[in-house]
Amino acid sequence: MLSTDSLERQLLDALPVTIHVLDLDGRLTSVHQPAGRLSDDSGTTPAVSIETLRGTPVWDIADSAFARDQVEHAMNQLRSGRARVARWELSRSTDDRPVMLAQMTPLHDESRAVTGFVLSTTDITAIDRQRDTSAAASVALARASDVEHACQEAAYQLRHTLRPDLVVIAIADDATALRVAYESGSEIDHRALERRFASSWAAAIDGNQPVVMRANAVTEITVALTSPLGPLGALTIVSDDLASPERIAEAQRFLSALARDTSAAIERAQVTVQASHKRRSEAIGEVAAGVAAELRNPIFGISSAAQLLRFRAREDPVMEKNVGRILREVERLNRMVGTLMELGRPIALETASVDPDVVWDEVLTSERGRLESRVLALRRVRPETPVTLAIDAEQLAHAFRSILSNAVDAAPEASDLTLNSTALSNGGWRFRLTNAGEPIAPEMLPRVFELFISTKPGSTGVGLAIARRIVEAHHGSIGIESSRDAGTTVTVSLPGTHS
Repeated sequence: MLSTDSLERQLLDALPVTIHVLDLDGRLTSVHQPAGRLSDDSGTTPAVSIETLRGTPVWDIADSAFARDQVEHAMNQLRSGRARVARWELSRSTDDRPVMLAQMTPLHDESRAVTGFVLSTTDITAIDRQRDTSAAASVALARASDVEHACQEAAYQLRHTLRPDLVVIAIADDATALRVAYESGSEIDHRALERRFASSWAAAIDGNQPVVMRANAVTEITVALTSPLGPLGALTIVSDDLASPERIAEAQRFLSALARDTSAAIERAQVTVQASHKRRSEAIGEVAAGVAAELRNPIFGISSAAQLLRFRAREDPVMEKNVGRILREVERLNRMVGTLMELGRPIALETASVDPDVVWDEVLTSERGRLESRVLALRRVRPETPVTLAIDAEQLAHAFRSILSNAVDAAPEASDLTLNSTALSNGGWRFRLTNAGEPIAPEMLPRVFELFISTKPGSTGVGLAIARRIVEAHHGSIGIESSRDAGTTVTVSLPGTHS
C-alpha cells in the first residue's frame, strides 16, 4: 500500500481511476480508490477496509461488477503474452449502476515473468450517457416524417441534453434567405430573430464549422445544416450555462452530431415531399390525358358541325354570331385538351451544358411584346461569372415562360418586375422573379403549384404545375413568397451536381 503522504499517493488521488493489484489467481493484494471505497460511487455504501478484502478474488467483492469469466480471460491473455493489455466495459446492472471501463495489465519480475496484474476501472457514465443521447437523437430524427417534425425533434434533444436558454432552427426551403422554422425561449418575432442571427448563420454555412460567440457570460453556438446539394439551414443555441472551454467544446461536438442527423432528416423529408408531388402529378396527368383523348373526337365533331352551320348561316347575322361563339369556345376547349395531353407525357430531359441565364434571355426576347403591352419594366441582375449547368434548355424555357406569364398577369400596369439570378456556393444557380401585384392569400400560397389551382379567373391552373415538374426533373426546387410589402417572388434553384 502507498503511504498517504507520498507524492505517488497524491498523484493517484488526482485521477478518477480505481486501481486493484491482483495476484496470479485474481485475488486482491492492494487497492487504491480516491473516494475511499472499492466500487460504490454513489456515496451510500461505507468504505471497506483493504485488510478485510485482501486475498479475496476480485469478482467476489460485493458490488464490484467484475465477472469472473472476463477477469480470467484477461489474465490468461496477458499471462500467455497474447496481449499486452486487456480492456472491456462493465455493463450496467439491474439497479442502473454506472458503466465502468476496465483495463488490465501484467506485472513482471526482473526475469520478465508475470507475477500479478493491475486492474484499473474508470467511470465513463458521462460518456455513456452522451452516447445514449446521441443514439436516441439519431433514432428519433430518423423517424421524422416532415421538416416541422425534424425541427421539433432536434429542439427536444437540445433542450434535454444541453438545456439552452434559446433554440433557433432556420431552414432554407428554396435556397433563399433563411427563415425561422422553430424557436424556443425567445420573446421576439421570427423576423427579428432572422436579423439577429443572420451573420452567424452565414458564417457557419460559409465556413462549414461551428461559430461560437461569447459575451457577458452568455455563449452562442451556431452550426450549419447541410446536404451534398448545398445548405439546408442553420441551428443556433444561446446559453448562460456553458462557462468553461470544456463545456463549450462538448456542446459543439453534440451540436455537430445533431446537425448531421437533423440535416439528413430534413433532406429525407424534402425528398419525400417532392416524390409525393411527383406521384400525384403523374397520377393526375394520366387521368387528364385519358379524359383529353376521349374529348378530342367530340370536340372535332362539334367544330366540324359548327363550321358547316356557319357556312349556311351567312345570311342570318344572329345565327352567324352564335356560331362564332361556339367556334371560339371549341378553340378554347382544344387548347385545354392540348394542355391535358401534355400533362400525361413524362418529362424526358435532353441535357446539354448551358447557361440558364441564356435561357432567360431567349424567353424575355420572345415575351417582349407581352411586357410592352402592359408597360412593364424588367430590372435584371445576373451573376458576374456565368454559370454552366447540364440542363434541358427547351424544357426550362417552357417553365420560365409559365412563371413569367403569371408574374406579368399579376403585376399592375406600368410597374416593375425584378429578375435576380445568382451563382450558388455549391456550383448551382438560382433566380428570383418578383412582381409588385396584390399578395396571394395565405391559404392559397402553399397550393399555387398544384394542378388545376389558379388565382387567375379563366386560368386552367396547369402552367405553374408543369413548371414545377420541369424544375424538379432537374433536381431543383421552386417556391413562392408573397406579402403586401415585398410583392410576390417565385424562386427557382438548380443544383450544380445532378445527373
